[in-house]
Amino acid sequence: MIKINKFWVLQGTVILLFQPAEEAGNGAKRMIGDGALDDVEAIFAVHVSHEHPTAIIGSRPGPLLAGCGFFRAVISGRKGLAGDPHNSVDPILAASAAVISLQGIVSRESNPLDSQVVSVTSFNGGNNLNMIPDTVVIGGTFRAFSNASFYNLLQRIQEVVVEQASVFRCSTTVDFFEKDSTIYPPTVNDDHMYEHVKKVATDLLGPTNFRVVPPMMGAEDFSFYTEIVPAAFYYIGVRNETLGSIHTGHSPYFMIDEDVLPI
Repeated sequence: MIKINKFWVLQGTVILLFQPAEEAGNGAKRMIGDGALDDVEAIFAVHVSHEHPTAIIGSRPGPLLAGCGFFRAVISGRKGLAGDPHNSVDPILAASAAVISLQGIVSRESNPLDSQVVSVTSFNGGNNLNMIPDTVVIGGTFRAFSNASFYNLLQRIQEVVVEQASVFRCSTTVDFFEKDSTIYPPTVNDDHMYEHVKKVATDLLGPTNFRVVPPMMGAEDFSFYTEIVPAAFYYIGVRNETLGSIHTGHSPYFMIDEDVLPI
């Protein structure tokens, strides 16, 4: 990219990548497999943001978005009448202990300055109020900003659920859906590519229209690209309250302020 007068001009070959299946479809991995990054030296992603006013550009160096994974644990015991609990092996009790113990991974094992999340979002033991079930299924998500922390969470979730279940005489299987490619690594901006985005944005719009944004616990499959070539992911604000452009891209009311399109 070279500068002529006050405008930046692209120099070299530019590939525009319109990728399908970003949301939990791992389209990026498939694009890489099909050669989308062959002979590519750097890659940039732009994402509209309802959190920033129209034309504000924001990014940050290093980790920007978290790595994300999901888990599903099946805890098996022995069915029995609720009035005769001694004749059962209670997976409800085992699952409850596992849920409580999972909360200690982040609060007691992780560096408080290394942001991580383990959230149990599903607990299903059936709907028979008079029976202790034979199985309980729990599941949730975990997030971290580095691969080391992320895979440590994965290992500890496995250990905590299995060992807690065994305390209550239950057996357990834990699935992290790795074969379904639902594990996303952290999205990490290359320092030099970030500085390039900052410089172009500042030259284009002025220093007051560029912001260093905080990291977010959301995840992006753009992260797969960042593991292969130097990359920068950045936002362009589309928030305009007068027009009603205030809703997240996941909302059915999402719209953009089209004044942002030239930028």
